[in-house]
Amino acid sequence: MNTLVTIIGLGPMGTTMARTFLAGGHPTTVWNRTAAKAAPLVAEGAALAPTAAAAVAASELVVVSQTDYRAMYDSLAGADLAGRVIVNLSSGSPDELRRAGEWMSGKGGTLVTGGVMVPPPGIGQPGAYVFYSGPEELVERHRKTLEVLGDVTFVGTDPGLSMLYYQAQLYLFWSTLTAYMHAVALVGSAGVSARRFLPFAATTVRELAGDGPMGFLKEMAEAIDADVHPGDDNSLRMQAVGADHVVEAAREAGIDTAGPRALRDLFWRAVDAGHGAEDLSCVIRVIRAPAS
Repeated sequence: MNTLVTIIGLGPMGTTMARTFLAGGHPTTVWNRTAAKAAPLVAEGAALAPTAAAAVAASELVVVSQTDYRAMYDSLAGADLAGRVIVNLSSGSPDELRRAGEWMSGKGGTLVTGGVMVPPPGIGQPGAYVFYSGPEELVERHRKTLEVLGDVTFVGTDPGLSMLYYQAQLYLFWSTLTAYMHAVALVGSAGVSARRFLPFAATTVRELAGDGPMGFLKEMAEAIDADVHPGDDNSLRMQAVGADHVVEAAREAGIDTAGPRALRDLFWRAVDAGHGAEDLSCVIRVIRAPAS
């Protein structure tokens, strides 16, 4: 018999998870503060628990998908958590997740934290993956069940690590797309369409992660880990001057300059700190030790 699973929280993500577990043959109990949201899942075979406490009692493995960790505290306050593995896939800050792990231990349960790296329609689909952290033996015990949602990527025993990976990936995703929008707005000020500019933007993004001589991410990772930043071919000072020009171009185009200015200021802070002759990768030093 497949593992019994409980889902707490039936927003778009929780509902899709419950439906995916059901499709995978896992008996699934659900609970939501607004019980009416469970009706379609009940029609598909889920069991609706009358209370959160009853939902927790139904399964050793409890998956929480709520707005935040405060919602988990409110929902599970009266539940008997002894012996339960609570896998919380809600968003929060790393320290918040660490405090939640302590809270859970005080209640007799064990917290596994996670960050889901796909939107709800991607749950259970090829390419879906989830960062998990917490007790590794429990992640391994339930790996086969959790893999129904996506690849299980265990990143460490620190409960905050899953959220560090999650937030880092989100920041990379959002900032890249926002930079793309700035670029589109910039060329768009001269009548160039987003579709016309697309192949050039796509080439740049591919080069960031390429395995060949243009694999900038790989080169930067090596430079950061070694803390060696030779700037013989393209110094940071040269790039900071170029960033000045990007800001001026944005101003002339009449588009928002906040993003380009933030980037320019970061470059010049690194130059002012004495890193002007080094490579762009040296900016990590300023990022790691921000000005007060």
